[in-house]
Amino acid sequence: MTKDVIALTQRMPDPLSVLAGLLSGGPDKLVGAEGDGAVVRLCDERGRPLVSIEAPLLVQVRGEARRLLGASEPDVPYWWTEARATTGVQEGEELAGTFAARLATLVGGTAWPPEAARSLAVVRTDGVSAVPAPAAAQPAVDVLTDKAAVVIQDRPVVAMTAWLADAFRAAANAGLGLQIVTPAGTRLSPAVRANLPGWPSRWVVQDGKDGYYDGLSGAVLEWNDGLFAAVQSPEATPDDPRTPVAESFTRDLADTGERQLAVSYRAVHPADERLVLGGALEAVWREITGEPPAGWGTEEPVNLPWSPRRLTDVAHERAPEPTWLVVVGSPERPGLATVRVSRTKGGVEEDVTLAFGYGPGEEVPADAVPRAAEILATRHDLQSMLVQIRKARRDLSVPPRFEGPGVPYAFVLGAEEVRALPGDRARRTPLARPPRELGPRTRPALYYAFPGDPSDLSGWQHFEQLVRHLKGDEPA
Repeated sequence: MTKDVIALTQRMPDPLSVLAGLLSGGPDKLVGAEGDGAVVRLCDERGRPLVSIEAPLLVQVRGEARRLLGASEPDVPYWWTEARATTGVQEGEELAGTFAARLATLVGGTAWPPEAARSLAVVRTDGVSAVPAPAAAQPAVDVLTDKAAVVIQDRPVVAMTAWLADAFRAAANAGLGLQIVTPAGTRLSPAVRANLPGWPSRWVVQDGKDGYYDGLSGAVLEWNDGLFAAVQSPEATPDDPRTPVAESFTRDLADTGERQLAVSYRAVHPADERLVLGGALEAVWREITGEPPAGWGTEEPVNLPWSPRRLTDVAHERAPEPTWLVVVGSPERPGLATVRVSRTKGGVEEDVTLAFGYGPGEEVPADAVPRAAEILATRHDLQSMLVQIRKARRDLSVPPRFEGPGVPYAFVLGAEEVRALPGDRARRTPLARPPRELGPRTRPALYYAFPGDPSDLSGWQHFEQLVRHLKGDEPA
């Protein structure tokens, strides 16, 4: 059964409607509030939360419910209210479903998933009461050991929700791994994939045949000493620690014709009160798609209309701490970027990773890449940029099966980085084709082109040769 239930409503849930939903446990049950009222909970007599409810979020970006839930959505703007039930407690799941059903009925809207929110009846529970400080501080964490925090998610796409972002921070602060457990049909949002740290954190997929496996590497896993760890093959040795790969991970590898154009770049801006962030990202987005981004936010679902000025204000308020953001495009042209803004000695850094999805018969606009690179190099303080083409899903979500790596299509070195290299090192490289100059002849950036065939991984060899040469590790 699902553990998360979401109400999508045209009107904002008012306090009385929320209270009516919370009374799904009966009129004698009370609720507790945490985080200045941002989260309310129904708990058992020992303080363990049965249901945690996040404050309603106003979504002003079209397509987020379809992207993350596969659900139809009201016209924007609409309100997104999440209720998370404690894993393994049947009453908790029923309470969450009834809460969402009552809320949708009272203020007008729908609940997801439909099968979890059919009943408006009072849920019979024993010993449910309110406590001021639940024992489990993170509503998203289902299992906590001295090595890992385990989060169980049963939804079409695991998104970087407020719940999950809190779990990431809590696990990092405690020095624990974060392990996300999902059914085999679940996918990851690129925003979650980008933030998932290395071992012992991992994406754990529950599979009917192999038990559990890593959704990103395919390694067969088992629960061992407080966390999910890779199973070693009988042929493994200390020098060759082989791990069996789940059959489900390598099944159905036929080329579907779907492609992704992936761009990652870093821009370093002078620290100036007049600086407006997001201009570089918008310039690339317009050049590749012909339109600006649709929305941005500090979590998913992305809820704010695109606004570089508001984005800048948020980053400025959080400085000197870094700011992490997610940006999406329109449903007609899937696009998603993660942005990290940091204040450093060199100025204000924007580290951006973005991708656009294309289906069979849709042409990847590779000819727009040089134009986008020149705009970044001449107007937006580009330091470096890497462009790849991948055989991957049009909707940009990450499935629990093997997807080949991207292949380099282009690399760009910013003007300041070109000037910092000795002599003609930046221009005289091991590549067959000389670099293309971008910008003024007296201070150009350099654009290095690669074949970009996603079926030919030799592009990585050429890219490695180029990087080694630019670093001075080997002669041209």
